[in-house]
Amino acid sequence: MSTLPSKQLETFENARPERDYTIRIDTPEFTCLCPKTGQPDFAEIKLEYVPDKLCVELKSFKLYIWSYRDEGAFHEKVTNQILDDLVAACEPRFMRVTGIFNVRGGVYTSVVAEHRKAGWVAPEKVALP
Repeated sequence: MSTLPSKQLETFENARPERDYTIRIDTPEFTCLCPKTGQPDFAEIKLEYVPDKLCVELKSFKLYIWSYRDEGAFHEKVTNQILDDLVAACEPRFMRVTGIFNVRGGVYTSVVAEHRKAGWVAPEKVALP
């Protein structure tokens, strides 16, 4: 196989660092293992961020997400770990990671973790008529 799962997140320079704008990435096929049973857990991971100087390179993000396939992780821990790793890689102005986990035993779990760079203020939302 030419590519393998990897925890290495790559970045590239933001072409518009003077502007606040939002990047959204949806990953509907996230899998990890239940740390109690070893059974697979399936989720959608949603990433939203306002980059500063760096952006996350998508292929490395895909391989990073793939790296969780054989790892046992509680939903809360894995969602926060993804946020921590992404913040460490690209130091965004703002980042939100949402893990929407599929039903297990009649229970759905959603976990939302956020990072805000010190001093950054979100721009006002514009409501158009």
